[in-house]
Amino acid sequence: MAATRTGTTATTGTAAEAEFTSAAQRERRQRILDATLTLASRGGYEAVQMRAVADRAGTSRAVLYRRWRNRPELVLAVIRRHRPLLSGEIPDTGSLRGDVLALLRRMSSRLAEIGPETVYGLLGDYLSDADMFARSRDQLLSISAEVMETILKRAADRGEARAGVENRIATLPTALFRNELFLARIPPSEGTLVEIVDDVFLPLVRPQPGEAGA
Repeated sequence: MAATRTGTTATTGTAAEAEFTSAAQRERRQRILDATLTLASRGGYEAVQMRAVADRAGTSRAVLYRRWRNRPELVLAVIRRHRPLLSGEIPDTGSLRGDVLALLRRMSSRLAEIGPETVYGLLGDYLSDADMFARSRDQLLSISAEVMETILKRAADRGEARAGVENRIATLPTALFRNELFLARIPPSEGTLVEIVDDVFLPLVRPQPGEAGA
């Protein structure tokens, strides 16, 4: 696989996390997130209880609840901090296929490191709360659209993709990734990622006959 070159970055974050402004507050936030990650890594999603996190981080539940309303928001903050799915350098491998595969492989690798049970437990809580799910979905789709817009613009400049690809098509690879995760409860396999890119996505974004690059 071609090496990913340094380029544009995508970021994630929450207003709640921004409240940790002083050095002491940032250090306390880090202890809380580290404690959450340790509990999740050792015992899965069910092991992440607010009291257990507070005890391990040497703080109180009141401090946790001022920043994160519940366990899903806390676990999602850990994922954003330690293994953000779409943040970091936007892949720039020199080809559209390579860029999209690199992005999906990064997502799959980071989900595997977090642990499928933790991820699926988090998804279960989010799916049961319509407001929380909508906020998370809208943020994820927004970030996904920004990343894919950059990848597709580069591809269009190279003649690999048509200009002005619709958002619903541009975000199709990450949407299909998410659907596979929901169905299988584990990150998609390498074969599935290749199918998403080669069989579904690329045929939809290639230049049409008569267009530049066709």
